[in-house]
Amino acid sequence: MTFTLENVNLIYDIEKEVQTLALRDVNLTLSGNKLIGILGPSGSGKSSLLYAMAGLRRPTSGNVAYNDRTYGSLSAPALATLRRKEFGFVFQRHFLINYMTVLENLLTPLNKNTGPVREKALSLLERLGIVHAAGKRPYQLSGGQRQRAAIARALMNDPQVIFGDEPTAALDHQSAREVMSLLEEYTAHAMVIIVTHDESILENADTIIRIWDGSIAEIASPKAEGQP
Repeated sequence: MTFTLENVNLIYDIEKEVQTLALRDVNLTLSGNKLIGILGPSGSGKSSLLYAMAGLRRPTSGNVAYNDRTYGSLSAPALATLRRKEFGFVFQRHFLINYMTVLENLLTPLNKNTGPVREKALSLLERLGIVHAAGKRPYQLSGGQRQRAAIARALMNDPQVIFGDEPTAALDHQSAREVMSLLEEYTAHAMVIIVTHDESILENADTIIRIWDGSIAEIASPKAEGQP
């Protein structure tokens, strides 16, 4: 999988007197099964960059493409289908459905309730340490447990790309490390892109993108730099 961003600008409130330039002339190419971190202070454009790559925000100018498919050439339904089939999402808020059990929430992306699908869901919940909560509803869980359930749900359809916007923010350090271990394993067959304030969870990242005031300030490859 490959993302290409060419001269991407993203302006919020463009029709209002006070506008916010979230991304400034961003040029970026990412490809392969990697763990990619996006770092920067609050308001720097980290999440905006992720949303542009995921097709959740259309740039004000410039082009974003995934596997040579330019988002600007796709209709809204076609872009939604691409996201559903190729991408998995974990946001700061869990967005679980409160009237469903945790297990039912995990089955939602596939819209199936077969034995193998249920087994896969339970296996993910076990890996994340919350299989005991499969029959509970989100409001019965702690914030950290809800976030783990959201991560499990994101993995259910075997996405080619996982987008995480502060996916470990609600977890203690040990739980965050366990979640990152699972996501790192997932890079064996997918790209994982993580926006975070906590650089320590990116110790095994293949690429770290530092963004400042809407512009890319640095792109580093810690693993390559650490080689003799």
